[in-house]
Amino acid sequence: MSDPITAPTAEKASSNLVRRPRFLPPIGSRGYHLLLGAVAILILGPLGGITAAFMNFSIGFFVGGQVLAGILGSAVTFGYGSEGKHGANYIQTMAASVAGMCGMAVLAQAMVWLGLPQPPAWQLVLYFLCIGMFGVGVGMLYTPILVDRMELLFPSGFAVANILRALSDRELLKRSIAKLASGMAAGYVIGVSSLNISWFTRFGLSGSAVAVLEKAAISASTLGAGMIVGARIAIPALVVALIGIWQTPHLISMGWLHPGDPFRKIGFIISLGTILGAAIIDIILILIQAVRRFIEKKAEAVAVQEDWKRVNQVGLIVWVLFWGIGIVMVGSQVLHQPWYFLAIAVLLSFVFVLVNGISLGISDWNPISSAFVLSVFLMAALGLRDAGVGLLAAAIVFIACSEGGDMQQDRSTGWRLGTNRVMQFRYQVIGITMGAILAVVLGKLFMSAYPILTQDQFSNPHLPGAEKWQSAMTYKFVGALKGITAAQPQVMAALQLGIALGLVIEILRKVIKTRAQYKQFVAGSRTGKVTDFLLDAVFLSSPYASSFGGFVELPSVLWWTAGGVGSSLYNGLTASLSARRSKAAQKKLSAGSGDDILGVPAACATSAAEGLPSDMSTTSLVGGGLIAGDSLAALTVGIYGLLHTVL
Repeated sequence: MSDPITAPTAEKASSNLVRRPRFLPPIGSRGYHLLLGAVAILILGPLGGITAAFMNFSIGFFVGGQVLAGILGSAVTFGYGSEGKHGANYIQTMAASVAGMCGMAVLAQAMVWLGLPQPPAWQLVLYFLCIGMFGVGVGMLYTPILVDRMELLFPSGFAVANILRALSDRELLKRSIAKLASGMAAGYVIGVSSLNISWFTRFGLSGSAVAVLEKAAISASTLGAGMIVGARIAIPALVVALIGIWQTPHLISMGWLHPGDPFRKIGFIISLGTILGAAIIDIILILIQAVRRFIEKKAEAVAVQEDWKRVNQVGLIVWVLFWGIGIVMVGSQVLHQPWYFLAIAVLLSFVFVLVNGISLGISDWNPISSAFVLSVFLMAALGLRDAGVGLLAAAIVFIACSEGGDMQQDRSTGWRLGTNRVMQFRYQVIGITMGAILAVVLGKLFMSAYPILTQDQFSNPHLPGAEKWQSAMTYKFVGALKGITAAQPQVMAALQLGIALGLVIEILRKVIKTRAQYKQFVAGSRTGKVTDFLLDAVFLSSPYASSFGGFVELPSVLWWTAGGVGSSLYNGLTASLSARRSKAAQKKLSAGSGDDILGVPAACATSAAEGLPSDMSTTSLVGGGLIAGDSLAALTVGIYGLLHTVL
């Protein structure tokens, strides 16, 4: 027995349209939702969560688990035929929510670095839960504007929708899972080996060789992430890292660094400034485009809303208000933080979730770190002086923007598939609940297994063992909080320099790349394509890409760049070979602006050659597998270390 909410119209399937194996429960039944929920909450969610936490601890950012969850979720719902795309979408929605919340484990690490007393685990879980629920509510509140009226692209959401459609092909499914599995196996082996390099002395490796391997900071996850983004995104980080090494003596003479300090200690602030400067330009342009699109859509006739789109707006507003008040109550009464700054952060979330959602919908970029830092700036202007209060208050904006943007992106996928929004919302909030618990558990697990994660790398550079645990996001948070709440003139000067550079670079990029003559030059010759690649990768790189070089040490940047360059080389060569065999493919490639070997985007270059959707190229699948395998290796070694310590 079911009702319209339990069994949405978009899910209902008659027996003469969908054939399913007898062991699969009927679509829309309780057994159906139990199956999907169990797979997402017990398998794919924790897998993605471990990956997200591990990546944030190791390199300082994480890749969302939508693609992996979508592929494996489709394997579960494959027996339902084309209607299984909705079930797979529910699975990836829940699993991605778990993964996104687990990435917030670095907030607990930042508390340790700042020397703040650790609250009981249940208090942090409750606080994260309230923020996550509030964030998805605000994200859902803006969905009719961003997704329905403005019809923003949300590139990643579009990619997930295409993947779920494509995986109705049995051969394509088998090919995708094989590549993911091979990447995971390689990542697991590399991860276990790199986390236990001292073991190799048992096989005759000298102590000096072991020291070299440890300094190399071998990381399958960094390599895999580079494979996903490609050379245009990976090379700029190397350029900034090399410039930083070159300018370190000058920075020491200026007093911005002390002798022996890495460039990273001040480079982080400069890089953060470039992101903020670029964000100012992009947000202004995004808001202008948003107003124009809204006006154009408003002039159109209002269509009757489809059943799968309907949401109880009154109930949603009550939801947002309830969890917003809950954040302030838990933060003030349980965590004993000033309610004034908590309330300000809640109000700022309404602004940043909208602005970041527009940015994500147009550029596929969700500037959550910028939202965190800007929130601290604004609260500092209103009297904030305590770094601990700043961390917990700005965490509201940080988590809300992350989960709100994820909500909007998932709604864009559902919009393309016709997936029921109420049911998708329910899957998402269940994922938030599991993710809030896992975020605290994984934070304590990793920091217990690897004490280096508890050491303040910002105040104590060159810590032994920190090469593989860069924690760039934590580094950024702690550095920004210390720089803003304490009197450090060199930090503010570096931030101002970064903002100025970001403004200038982004303005020049916009002016150059929007000119019709430049577009014709790029599209019309190989020289133009090479010029465009060099402009993006070396001479005038996007601050969003280049900033990574200021956040982590050189060895991590080298692995990142190796993955990006190797991926683009493979994709470019594969596309070139395919183009030689097919005149149609050649015509399609020549129409673009990025078909040079190093300029081919990692996620789409081999789609024509391999018969895969654009976001399921070999390199992106193997890269994702490397990340997952490396994170599972860290979990295995971490659990072993904990058990060995306890027993």
